[in-house]
Amino acid sequence: MSKIVLKIKKFIVLPCREKIFFFEAILILGMMRIGILVLSFKFLSRKLHLVTTHMKPTIVTDFELEIAVAIGKSIEKSAQHTPWESACLVKAFTAYKMLKRRGISGRFYIGVNKEGEKRKKTKLHAWSVCNQIVLTGKSEYESFTVLSVYQW
Repeated sequence: MSKIVLKIKKFIVLPCREKIFFFEAILILGMMRIGILVLSFKFLSRKLHLVTTHMKPTIVTDFELEIAVAIGKSIEKSAQHTPWESACLVKAFTAYKMLKRRGISGRFYIGVNKEGEKRKKTKLHAWSVCNQIVLTGKSEYESFTVLSVYQW
């Protein structure tokens, strides 16, 4: 059997909620990618009503946390199947939109990491968090120094 047929069969048996999250994530990943390409970060963050914060604690129920984790997994899976680049900032913005839509609070971070010979190369990374659980951008976030935190 081909890989595509196996992926389709695997998708068909997913619970309905995961299918909905998958397609919603793909749509929002696309919108956020276009937004990042066309608009400045400052304009986009203002338009999305993101607020820079100093780590205010947020209260999330167990059910909301379960939904947030499922959304994070859906975003990461969906990002692997987009024909465009769905990098960390696109995923963080997508998590923000999907969680805020459901009234689930969280935050996303933007960090910097200088690497390479004499630290000449600078890398930026974004990751989203709900109740201390990293939802998107999990693979590298620990090696970055936080520059900004945005909360919703």
